[in-house]
Parts: sequence; structure tokens; C-alpha cells
Amino acid sequence: MEPSRDISRLLEIMARLRDPETGCPWDVEQTFETIVPYTIEEAYEVADAIERGDMVDLPDELGDLLLQVVFHARMAEEAGHFDFGDVVEAITKKMIRRHPHVFGDESVRGRKLAKGMWEKIKAEEKAEKAARYAAARKAAGQSEGEPPSLLDDVPRALPALIRAIKLQRKAARVGFDWDTAPPILDKIEEEIGELREVMESGEQDKVREEYGDLLFALVNLGRHLDVEPEAALEAANLKFFTRFRYIEKALAAGGRDPAAATLDEMEALWQQAKTAARPDGGDSG
Repeated sequence: MEPSRDISRLLEIMARLRDPETGCPWDVEQTFETIVPYTIEEAYEVADAIERGDMVDLPDELGDLLLQVVFHARMAEEAGHFDFGDVVEAITKKMIRRHPHVFGDESVRGRKLAKGMWEKIKAEEKAEKAARYAAARKAAGQSEGEPPSLLDDVPRALPALIRAIKLQRKAARVGFDWDTAPPILDKIEEEIGELREVMESGEQDKVREEYGDLLFALVNLGRHLDVEPEAALEAANLKFFTRFRYIEKALAAGGRDPAAATLDEMEALWQQAKTAARPDGGDSG
């Protein structure tokens, strides 16, 4: 079999890999659940290649991510749920529907999307999805179940920081939100106080709960300050990495490593790293 630029070749490869008789044993034994971690990992590797500006690596990483879509679609086809064509049709339908100013008739084409139209389109899609779920439950002989929640379509598999901000944004749409940022600072101080209390108790479950509440409040503050928590934390990670690397290099110049240095020595070098990182020599925090 030869490689190809045609998506049909990739679909063919996946079908061969999943063949129970002649396929790859590892690929055959996978399920939706076992593949999910790889799907998430590949998405992060795409983001990493973009962050590094690596246009040599990016096509490979995008291919790895595309493979995950093909893998999930193949397993669904085998189970009789849907196939890759259904995936393509679903996203093309969504894009056309959400952009009437691009794909609509001449009366709306070329104009900006009318105010409120995006929300209207999303609401229609949500109603249609709810109808499909109801039909599927009815076909399976299941009861209607609980009424849908505004928060149902926020995936649980998202990284926690991203899911937190999405949950908050959803709730804010119906007015469950602070008007300004200052009251959130008060809430953060309240959460810190509660965390201090449970830390003294030594009850780890409560410590984790209160720590989570504090993180959730910090995400809320970032949303009101128009700061993306994930991006802000990544910037802090990079800052920490750069400064700690400075410490390692400074100690290595004297034939030492961090394990042989005192905390006071490393703290002094940390302060040097902060100054070295600023063009004006000032403290960058």
C-alpha cells in the first residue's frame, strides 16, 4: 500500500488496521475510552508545534490528530453508529449554517452576522440535538430522564481550567455572575481563609475541595479581567522554567548543581534571574 494525499487512503489504512483477522492486535483491541487520552495528547502536540512556530513538525502533528478522528469514526462504523462521512457532513452542515453571511442567499451574503443570530443558530442546533437524543432514548426504550441543563454541552474531558471558564461563561449568560472583578477578589480571600482552616484540620479531602474552590474563583477572576487562565499559567510556567534554568547554569559554572546548593543560594540566583530577564534591570515579579 502506498501513501496518498487522498483521505480515502487513510480510511482504508484504518480499516485494515482494525481488521479482526489480519489487522494490528493493538489497534483491534482499542475502544473509544482507551483512545481518548491519545486524542487529547495529540491536540496538545498540535498546540505545542504552533507555539514553537515549527511548520516542519506541524503537518505531522495535524496528521496524528486527524488519525484520531478517523480512528473514532472507524470504531463507530463497526458498531453501526455512524461513519467518517457522517462526521464530515455534520461539520460541513454546521459551518454552512453558522455562516449565512458567507454561504446564504444574496440577501444576506457579504454582510456581517446580524446581532443575536449566532445565539439563535446555536439554540436551534441545541434543540435539534436534544430531539435526536430523545429519539434515540425512545428507540432504545429508555425514559425521558432528567430535563437538559444549560451546562450539558460543556465536555467533562476538557482540561479543568478550560472547563471551569466554559461553565462560568454558560452560567453568566443567564445572569449568574458578578458584575465586576473586585467582588471576586473578596471571594478569593474568603476561599483562602477556608483553605487555611482545613489545612489545620489535616483532612486531605477537605483540603483538596477548598483548594479546588480557590482555583475556580481564580479562573472566574481571570474571566472578568479578560485573561485566559490556561495561557496565563503557561506564561508563568515558562517564566519559572527560564529562571530555574538560570540557577542551574549559574551553579554549573562553579561546578555545582541545585541539589548541592542551599535554598538561600538558589533564592539569591532567582533574584538575579528576575533582574537579568528585564531589559531595564527592574523586578519582573
